[in-house]
Amino acid sequence: MPKTHWKNTSTSKNNAVMNWLFIFSFVVAFLIIFGGFVRLTRSGLSIVEWNPVSGVMPPIGQQAWQEEFTKYQLTPEYIKINTGMTLPEYQFIFYMEWVHRIIARLAGLFYAIPVFYFLFKKTIPFKEFGIYIVMGLLFIGQAFMGWYMVASGLVERPAVSHFRLTVHLLFALTLFGIALWTALGHKYGLPDTSKKAKWSLPSKVSFWSTVVLLIQIAYGGMTAGLKAGHVSDTWPLMFGKLIPPNLFNSWSDLFETPQTIVFIHRWFAWLGMILAPVLYYIVKKQNYPADIQNGLKWLISIVALQIALGVLTILSYVNIVIALIHQANAIVLFGLALYFIHRFRALDRK
Repeated sequence: MPKTHWKNTSTSKNNAVMNWLFIFSFVVAFLIIFGGFVRLTRSGLSIVEWNPVSGVMPPIGQQAWQEEFTKYQLTPEYIKINTGMTLPEYQFIFYMEWVHRIIARLAGLFYAIPVFYFLFKKTIPFKEFGIYIVMGLLFIGQAFMGWYMVASGLVERPAVSHFRLTVHLLFALTLFGIALWTALGHKYGLPDTSKKAKWSLPSKVSFWSTVVLLIQIAYGGMTAGLKAGHVSDTWPLMFGKLIPPNLFNSWSDLFETPQTIVFIHRWFAWLGMILAPVLYYIVKKQNYPADIQNGLKWLISIVALQIALGVLTILSYVNIVIALIHQANAIVLFGLALYFIHRFRALDRK
């Protein structure tokens, strides 16, 4: 195959930018996982106001803490679930959410300061700055979406909207994905996009496998938002049946009914378990480089691990540690999926 047409500019591959983007991707991934911890400990609704500036500091002194606690006592979560909670118990969940918001603020600074530095130093040329603007807007949108999600749990019912939670999650994954994709471009080179190339079979299978994964993650977000993981603690049966009745009475069940959503989340994952070996078979048959073949073996193992973690999450009645590892492994899978699409598309252009 002919050599890939790479852009002939020194700015297309830069180690400093690459390292920053890889670290930023990790920071975003950690923020997603810590957000899961906040949700699982029911800490996310503990701070009832969004103060981007004054909220940097927690309450100081007994009176300030009592005022904050009084605000929380007016929320549906306190009234319906946490009635009788003591101030020290409230301080624990408050600090969990406060740390979550502090990490988000620090992540924003970790993005903004380097990106403007690189722009000022012309390490990132202005003509290539569009993708970094998109990342910045996504980060701002993620912050607004986070508060919009929390606000939905401060009126009427003691839980956030599962739709808003899922959008919040997908915003974060998109930010993670763009940062990682751009970092991979700096590591492996940025192909000249003017050289159009057909999508090879591995590229297509890899792309659609990623679509399947994103749908599965979206259903995981809705499962979390509706606490549908608590619907049944048995597997493979639900309510004593492999396919319980009345799961699909209407289209709204696909997005609103906890039993239906968790049933889809349980079994849709197996499509990924099928696609990963299929991709490996195609790549091996077409004699792709050994590092890609070996990488796909790891991918198959991680998909299998993800399904096993999902089953353990069910059987443990959503044990926090297992659920968080399950969530973290999903991010690893998404990162690997993007890696393989990137590699296959680069080879398509050879």
